[in-house]
Order: sequence, then C-alpha cells, then structure tokens
Amino acid sequence: MNYERRGADDTVIRERLKELAKKHRKYGCIRLHIKLRREGYNVNHKKTERIYREEKLQLRVRKKKKQTAVQRVKMEAATKRNERWSMDFIHDSLSNGRKFKNLTIVDDYTKECPVILADTSITGKRVVYELDKLKEKIGLPEEITVDNGPEFISNALDEWAYKNNVRIYFIEPGTPTENPFI
Repeated sequence: MNYERRGADDTVIRERLKELAKKHRKYGCIRLHIKLRREGYNVNHKKTERIYREEKLQLRVRKKKKQTAVQRVKMEAATKRNERWSMDFIHDSLSNGRKFKNLTIVDDYTKECPVILADTSITGKRVVYELDKLKEKIGLPEEITVDNGPEFISNALDEWAYKNNVRIYFIEPGTPTENPFI
C-alpha cells in the first residue's frame, strides 16, 4: 500500500486567474497573485506561479529597437580629402566554411582605402581602435557614413565620434546605395 497524493482542486483558482489575465493583459504573475488574494482566495505565490506557467499566461517581452542619436539629412558630395569617409563590412567565408568580416574604410573624395581589416569578429570597440590608429596616421574626417549595423550604432563609436568631433551619418535602413563606395 503506497501513499498517493491527492492534488487540491485548482479549477476555481485556475479559471479566475485566466479571467483576470484576460481582463488585465499587462499584469504579470505577481500582480495577478495580489488580485487573487484581494478577492479572498487563500493561495500562496508558488501555486499561482505554477498555474500561471501551466496555463501559458506569460507576458511576451518585446525587444526594444535601438534608436539612432543622429538626425538624417541629405548627403552632399565630398569636395576635399578627409571630408567624408564611408565604412561598411564585407562578409565572406573561408574554404573550410568559417565566416569572416572585412571592415573597409574609404575616403569618398579620393576613393582611397586606408584600412581593410579582416577578422572573424569585429566589435564596435575594435572599430574605434582602428579609427584611433588612422587618426594618428592620416587624420580624421569631418563625417563618417555608415549603415545601421550593431558595430556602428554602438555606444563605443558614438562616444568616440563625440570626443573627436566627427559627425556620424547613418544611411536609411534598406538603402545600401546611399553608401556606394564600399
């Protein structure tokens, strides 16, 4: 003879929790638990959490899109050296299938490419490091044109541009023709 646990009948609490979740769509488990307790249900938070999970009432958290800090304006053609540089990544793969990136920086006026950096992983901090090396070698541009990639909308590049008095021009999403020199 073995002991067999008899589960408590949760149907009343379960139904009320579903009703509350439907009525208050923005409420999470904790606030719904407080509502149940205020209505007189004698239920502890662990039971509420279990029922909440079993009924799949979890809120979906939306990922926030990172906003650019710079206004978009129409771009004029470069008229002198170091007036505007264009930066972008070119992706490729090795013969063994491993992927790598090439960071390319081009002077829009002279069409010279002072840097092509190839690596399997290039972060915003690495981009800033390369720009600092270029700063000592040939100077800085007044403006840099980039797309909306994660390396270019990073805080590291934004802070570097502010400290070095360089404007960052972000092209419109989905229009690579605005950055034609790469």
